[in-house]
Amino acid sequence: MTGTAGPPLVVDWDGTATERDTLHMLIERFGDLDVFHAAEDAIGRRLTLNEVIAVEMRTVRATLDEAVDWLRANVHLRAGFAELVVERDPLVVSAGFHELIEPVLDRHGIRARLVANRVEARPEGWEAVFRPGVPCPVCGERCKRDAVAGLDRFVFVGDGVSDRCVALLAERVFARAGLARWLDQQGVAYTSFEDFFEVAAIL
Repeated sequence: MTGTAGPPLVVDWDGTATERDTLHMLIERFGDLDVFHAAEDAIGRRLTLNEVIAVEMRTVRATLDEAVDWLRANVHLRAGFAELVVERDPLVVSAGFHELIEPVLDRHGIRARLVANRVEARPEGWEAVFRPGVPCPVCGERCKRDAVAGLDRFVFVGDGVSDRCVALLAERVFARAGLARWLDQQGVAYTSFEDFFEVAAIL
């Protein structure tokens, strides 16, 4: 860690640190896409985000080794992320799973602080094991805000639905894709980005 001036940096994993959402990739390869699309459509209406993830994971019946080997070979990190970890020591927060994220980081020789959920790869369907916590007073779900509870101020980098609530708490937000569109609708300021070299240059 060579440059940590300024507020702490918090970075989402899926679709932010990675070029594509790795849970979506997992379902495409090992799960049921029909269930996936139906569940995604239900987020915020009939199902919470965690309920959606649990439903999707139950369609996966590969062994953990099969899934990890495939993800290690197919997940690509967003440009500049490895360098950002060295320079800024960000906290990586994810609605995904340690068992799937850590092997990808390992493959790239990256040691990063990580807050994520756990998963049990059962033959009858994977079981998501979510971090304990109380529902957020803002969104009503167990969200990423508890991962930053000890931070008075921070910069957040994210891209999706699971990043909305924590983004509203950040001092500054870098956003892309769905998160950027949602922040536009809310009238919340953010800085757009496509890779982490851009983020690092601005910070």
